[in-house]
Amino acid sequence: MWRARLNLQNGMQVFTGVWFGQLISLTGSGLTNFALGVWVYQTTDSATQFALIALSSILPLIFISPVAGALVDRWDRRWVMIISDSGAALSTIAVVILFGTGHLETWHIYITTAISSTFSAFQWPAYTAAITMLVPKERLDRASGMTQFSEHFAELVSPLFAGILLGFVGLYGIVLLDLVTFTFAIVVLLLVRFPSPKKAAAEQPISNLLQEITYGWRYVTQRPGLLALLLFFGVGNFFQGMFDVLITPLILSFATPVALGTILSLSGASMVVASVIMSTRSAPKRRIHRILFFQFTTGLCMLMVGLRSSVLLIAVFVALLNFGRPIMAGSSQVIWQTKVPPDIQGRIFAMRRMIGWMFLPIAFLAAGPLADYVFEPLLAADGALAGSIGQIIGTGPGRGIGLLSIIAGVALIIIAFLGYAYRPLRFVEDEIPDAVWDRTPEDIELNEGMIIPSETAG
Repeated sequence: MWRARLNLQNGMQVFTGVWFGQLISLTGSGLTNFALGVWVYQTTDSATQFALIALSSILPLIFISPVAGALVDRWDRRWVMIISDSGAALSTIAVVILFGTGHLETWHIYITTAISSTFSAFQWPAYTAAITMLVPKERLDRASGMTQFSEHFAELVSPLFAGILLGFVGLYGIVLLDLVTFTFAIVVLLLVRFPSPKKAAAEQPISNLLQEITYGWRYVTQRPGLLALLLFFGVGNFFQGMFDVLITPLILSFATPVALGTILSLSGASMVVASVIMSTRSAPKRRIHRILFFQFTTGLCMLMVGLRSSVLLIAVFVALLNFGRPIMAGSSQVIWQTKVPPDIQGRIFAMRRMIGWMFLPIAFLAAGPLADYVFEPLLAADGALAGSIGQIIGTGPGRGIGLLSIIAGVALIIIAFLGYAYRPLRFVEDEIPDAVWDRTPEDIELNEGMIIPSETAG
C-alpha cells in the first residue's frame, strides 16, 4: 500500500516537471507569435495579412489531427512530444536564419506557422493522453487546472514581455529566446519516462490506420453523452469565436487602444485566477453541472457586453466571461480523460480538437461580413433598426457589433438550457463508466525517480 502511494506520488512529480517544461515552452512560443504578428503588420500594414497567421495556425490542426491522434496511440507518447517540440524548434530556427540573413518574407511566416501547427497536432493529444497515465484519477482536476494555467499564463504575459523585449533585443533576440525554451522542454522530456497504457480488453484489433482514425469517431457516436458533450463545445465555440474576433473592433469603436489593452489584460488575469482555483480545489461531484452553469454565464456576459458602449461594463463582463472558460475546458477534459480508455485517448482527443476547432474558422469568416454588411448598417443612425432596438442599445459605430454579441449570448444561453434538458449529457458522468485503470505497483516501477513502464504495462 505504501509503495502504491509512492508510485502515484512520483507520477504526479513527473507530470509537474513535464508541465513546467511545457509552461516555459508555451511562454517562449507566445513571445515569438506576438513578435512575428507585430512584424507582419508593421511590414505589410494589412489586417488581412495579419489574420492569415491565425488561419495558417488553425487549419493544419483541423486537417491533420485525425491522423495524428491515431499515430499517437501507436507510438511512445513521450517521444511524440520530444519530436513535436523538436520539429517546432526547427521551424523557429528557419525564422532565425531567414531574419538574420535579411530574407524573411511574410509568406515564410505562414509556412513556418503551419509547420509548427502540424507538430502541435501531434504534441497536444500525446501530452493530454500522457497526463492520464501519470496522474492519479483523483488528481486529474488539479492537473487539468495546471494545464489550463500554463496556456492562459502564456497568453497573459507573452504580449507584455514581448512588447518590452522588442525594444531591447528585437525580433531576432526573441526568437533565440524561444529556442532556449524549446530546448528546456525537450531536456525535461528526455529525463523522464511515461508508463505505457494497457490495451482495453473490449477493443478489437485494428488492422490499418484508416480504421484507427474512424474507430475514434465510432467510439464517440456510440456514446450519446460524449457525442453531445463534443457538439456542445463545438457549437459553443462558433458563437464564442465570433465574439472573440469582434471584441477588439467593438471596444475601439468608442474607446482608446489603452482601454482595449486594459480590458484584455484583465480578462487574461481572470483566466489565470480561474485556472489556479481549479488546480487547488477538490473535484466537484458533478463536473457537467459546472460546464452547463458557466456556459449559461458566458452567454449572459456576452449579452451584457452588447448592451452599452461602456468601458467599465465591458471590462467587468469580459473578465467574468473569461473566468469561466478554463473551468469549462478543464472540467470537460477530465470527463474525457476518465471516460475514454488510455490506449485510445490519442485518436479520441485529436478528433475532439478537430471538431471543436473546425467551428472557429467558420466563425472568423462569418463575423466580419455579418458585422460590416448586416448589423452595423442596421444600427446606423438612419438604419432599419435605429427606431426600435436602437432605442435600447444605441445607434452608431459599434452598435451593430453589440447586437451581434447579444444574439450570440442568447444562443449560448439556449445551448446551456438544451444541454441540461438532454439527459445523456446531463448524466454523462453517471451513465458512462470510468475507463481509467487504477495503477498498481506492478503497473509502474520506480527507478531512480523516473517512471518506467513495467513488463505488464504494455
